[in-house]
Amino acid sequence: MTVYTDDLTGAESEEAGTHTFSLNGVYYEIDLTPENYDKLDAALRPFIESGRKQGRTKGAPRVHKGAAQGPSAEEVRAWARENGFAVNDRGRVPREVREAYDAAH
Repeated sequence: MTVYTDDLTGAESEEAGTHTFSLNGVYYEIDLTPENYDKLDAALRPFIESGRKQGRTKGAPRVHKGAAQGPSAEEVRAWARENGFAVNDRGRVPREVREAYDAAH
């Protein structure tokens, strides 16, 4: 199992993903949990919607995640709902839900 660290909070998470963005010609890469990615997206959204899309440049970094291991978050959520757990449609699957899923499988 690969565990990533959210660069904003320092919290470890199996669901953190690496995201890239650029500003003034400088590319940045950051590892974020889904919750913190949503915050980044919400902060940038007004500027993205008002800006003019230029497309990708050759060699531009792409968003990537670590190698997927184990069930997807969607699979765990479906199992959790079938087994009486309350889970959100997006964001991090709580650790206790993942642990219950692992114990049942």
